Amino acid sequence: MKKFKLLTFLCLCISITSCAQQKNTTPTLYTVGDSTVKNGRGDGYGGLWGWGDFIGQFLDSTKINVENHALGGTSSRTYQNLGLWDSVQKQLKRGDYVMIQFGHNDNGPVNDTIRARGTIKGIGNETEEITNLITGEHEIVHSYGWYIEKVVKETQAKGAIPIIMSPIPRNDWHDGKVPRNDNSYGLWAKQIAEKTGATFINLNEKMAAKLEGFGEDNVTGTYFYKRDHTHPSARGAAMAASLIINELKQTDNSIKNYILNDVKVVLPKKKNIFLIGDSTMASSSNPNTIGWGVPFPQFCDTTQVNVINKARGGRSTRTFIYEGLWDAAKSEFQEGDFVVIQFGHNDAGNIDKKKYRGSLKGVGEETQEVMRDSTGLETVHTYGWYLKKMVNDTKEKGANPIILSLTPRNEWPNGKAERRTDSYVKWAKEVAEAEHVPFFDINDIVATKYEALGKEQVKPFFPQDHTHTNLEGATFTAKTVAELFKKSRRLGLRSYIYFD
Repeated sequence: MKKFKLLTFLCLCISITSCAQQKNTTPTLYTVGDSTVKNGRGDGYGGLWGWGDFIGQFLDSTKINVENHALGGTSSRTYQNLGLWDSVQKQLKRGDYVMIQFGHNDNGPVNDTIRARGTIKGIGNETEEITNLITGEHEIVHSYGWYIEKVVKETQAKGAIPIIMSPIPRNDWHDGKVPRNDNSYGLWAKQIAEKTGATFINLNEKMAAKLEGFGEDNVTGTYFYKRDHTHPSARGAAMAASLIINELKQTDNSIKNYILNDVKVVLPKKKNIFLIGDSTMASSSNPNTIGWGVPFPQFCDTTQVNVINKARGGRSTRTFIYEGLWDAAKSEFQEGDFVVIQFGHNDAGNIDKKKYRGSLKGVGEETQEVMRDSTGLETVHTYGWYLKKMVNDTKEKGANPIILSLTPRNEWPNGKAERRTDSYVKWAKEVAEAEHVPFFDINDIVATKYEALGKEQVKPFFPQDHTHTNLEGATFTAKTVAELFKKSRRLGLRSYIYFD
């Protein structure tokens, strides 16, 4: 029995040792660079992605590890000054790989009180001695090429294999062309690769050509953010990674032995913003009755979010639920989505007569039995009860409910734009407070803006009646909603809202 236990123990030790040895001998690809390689924690926060976040999907993870050590805001100089390169260099072993891409931040000032991250242009040995205005320390600043060459040589000294990339292009078009950096950082990166024998990938040229093939209108909003010409979307970052892989296949670099065939890149799932409401939010074929939900997507970064307008004209909280529209929309909600709910205009309608869309006033639990023409008996609840149901159903799906008060009508009692502060606005706010969800008083905020414009300036927004707007009026309201979402820290939508 003792011999059996001893044998079992020895087998276990051998197994553990074997696993440890396998882990130590498995090569690792390290990526070093700036925010175009990895932004933040590499989790897409704020919608910012780097190609280093996707490069691993093209490689056989059973045979090679991938670690993205890039850091946004760094240059070839500050990446080393901060000790980031030292932490990578200490881990390197023979057979590892290091992908290197810098340049976007090297063009900044050599010495200032903000970043002090610039390098001397070129690949020469010239230096500039400074007292760093941020650290207060004496520093000898070198050329861009000097810093890149240092990383390459220290990689090679450990028996690892360096791969240098020219910086990705900016989404900054001139006469239908994407500017290259083949006379600056792209050229200098290539020269260092040639000098040291490192593999060089002209990512700048390859990606610029690819973007030009798509055309500017198809690139902005899909591969790059509308608000940012430097940082790509997830789709743009994945494309950059695929171009690197395609170029590596044409080299004699041994990393190509780990490249997978027929890769289908998995992009991060977009968030959804669902719009739930009546005709003042809904789409319409009538140009005189356009809901604000129609132009709202133009204020959203659609590379990060989908705007799904489920609003339906003529509906109240009651009929939206009774007709199954709510259940249909709810079935699409996913964890982390946003659900914007706005009703009130039709809730004041008839409770027990044709259309049957009125809800009971208030937020209480009282009910009324109503016999409908053809569908039988219906238990009608209060406006607040229906709102609470929508809020709680949304929470159960792991989504985020947001309540808006109804839009103001083009009515001007006593020279002031109409407000419903004593009814539907009040009740919507009470539900939001009771359920601890965000509330935005669109009724008051838009009415205040109307008053600033004046009655005659607002009148063209309402060409058909006093409730429904044309596209201009809808855009006015949509922009107001977007501004409120952008300002709110609590909401979690700030990074998804965009203004020209």
